[in-house]
Amino acid sequence: MNILVSACLLGVECRYNGYGVLQEDIVKLMNKHTLIPVCPEQLGGLPTPRKPVELTDGRAVTKEGLDVTEEFQKGAIETLKLARLYRCDAAILKSNSPSCGSAKIYDGTFQGVLIEGNGLTAALLKENGIKVYTEHELKELVGLK
Repeated sequence: MNILVSACLLGVECRYNGYGVLQEDIVKLMNKHTLIPVCPEQLGGLPTPRKPVELTDGRAVTKEGLDVTEEFQKGAIETLKLARLYRCDAAILKSNSPSCGSAKIYDGTFQGVLIEGNGLTAALLKENGIKVYTEHELKELVGLK
C-alpha cells in the first residue's frame, strides 16, 4: 500500500520551526508499505522556517495576523494530487497542525489550546476518501493491508 506521510515525521526539516520529528515507528512501515513524504505547507509555497499558523474561522493566520490561507489551500490541493497520483489509500499526518492535524487542531489563539477540527490538508484528503491518521494512531493503521 502507498501511504502519504508528513515529511517532518520522517525527519525532514520542514516544520514551521525548521525541524523534523523523526518517528521510528513510521519509518518501520517502509518494510511493508511505500511511504510518500509530503509537506503541504512547502508545496503551497511557504518557506521553512516560517511563522507559526493556526486556523481561525477556517482561515490560516499567523499570530501577527498575516493570512496565508491561499498557500495552505494550494498545499492541500497539491498533496491531494500526489495522493491520487500514487494511489494512496491512507495518510499519516502530523497531529495538531493547521495543515495536517486530524481530529484536533489549535484553536487560533496561540495559547496551546486544542479543539476538535481538522487541518486544511487533512480535511481535503478525508473529503476525498483517504483515511487520515496521526503519528499517535499507528496501531489503528496496522490493520490496513
